[in-house]
Formats: sequence, C-alpha cells, structure tokens
Amino acid sequence: MKEITTKKGLAIVLSKLKPLESLKVSLEQYNTDSEIAATILWNYGIIGEFNQKVIADLGAGSGILGLGALLLGAKKVFFVESEKSSIEVAKNNYELLKSEFDLGEAIFVNEDINLFTEKCDIILQNPPFGTKSEHADKAFLEKAFSLAPIIYTFHKASTEIFVKKITADNNFKIVNEWLFNFPIKRTYSFHKKPVKNVLVKAYRLEKQNIY
Repeated sequence: MKEITTKKGLAIVLSKLKPLESLKVSLEQYNTDSEIAATILWNYGIIGEFNQKVIADLGAGSGILGLGALLLGAKKVFFVESEKSSIEVAKNNYELLKSEFDLGEAIFVNEDINLFTEKCDIILQNPPFGTKSEHADKAFLEKAFSLAPIIYTFHKASTEIFVKKITADNNFKIVNEWLFNFPIKRTYSFHKKPVKNVLVKAYRLEKQNIY
C-alpha cells in the first residue's frame, strides 16, 4: 500500500478525487481546493494530530477533508452531509483511495449536521460562507463546539470578528489561522468569471480548560 510522505504528495492525491458536480446555490456548495486542504491538514498531521483519532467532517461534500485525515492516519471519520448525491461522491472517493492506501473506517451519514450527535476528537468543516445568508456558518460552529475539543474550520476573512467572538463565547480559543485566496470555479449562472478568488481564513480552534 502507498503512503503519504509530503504535503505535495497529499495535495496530488486529493486533487485526483472526484469533485461535486450537482451543486446547490441555496446551500452555498463549493469544492474545496486540494492545495488548501493539504496545507491545513499537513501542518498538524505531520506531528500526528489525526493519528488514530475519531473525526467528523461536517458538510462533507466530496469528502476531501475527511479523506485527507484518513490518509494521515485517522482511525474513523464520519462524513456528515445532507445531500444524498454528495454522499455518493464521497463514498466513491473513499473506495478509490482504499484501493491504494490503508485507510481507517469511513461512516457516511446522510443527514443535516444539526441531527448529528457523535462525540469526536476533531471536527473538520468548510461551512457555507454566508454569501446568501449572513452567518450561515454559525450553525456549523455551534454544532462543532458541542462535539469535539479541536476544530478546523473555514470562513470568509471579512467575518473574522464574528468568528473570534463566537469562539470565545463558547470557551474555545484560536490556536492557529491561515489566510488563503480561495479559488471558486464558475459553478452557478450568476458567476461571471471562470474562477473567483475569495479571501478566506482557516482556523484551528481548541477548547479551553476550566479550572
């Protein structure tokens, strides 16, 4: 079986996954760039962050984040996604990787994230940016806070004040953050350019201990 030994290697493998094609504008569905996913996961994955951990990928889409965690040693990943067609893409991507890599368990959960209650070690999520509905990412953050002590989450850079406040209010702290020009390919009829770059921040959040 193959192994992932570099961030570049991880990005190459993730770039071969099938992206979502049937995207819903009401859900603000976009595909996560493989280079960005690899950067976020590799930073801590290289020091064993995901090794033998139970993880949930909320709003999993094609499964790119959760699959990246499995490639970096996760024991089990719940792929939580409300869209049945997206779940099927994630399943196919898992089977594709499993034929080449020794992966942990994948559980595909076709339901709204608000119904998911499994406690995990880590949450991964790239929620709606709130372009159509302000703070559409709030439900994802609140659910993540209730499920795990470590969270990786993506948000528009312009919502930084909101993210910092809700993080502190829920007794979490921002341990690391990354700034990206997040590429969104022309997907919907109202998109005018082949690719639009959106300034996005990714955060690694940790629950603070109460003494």
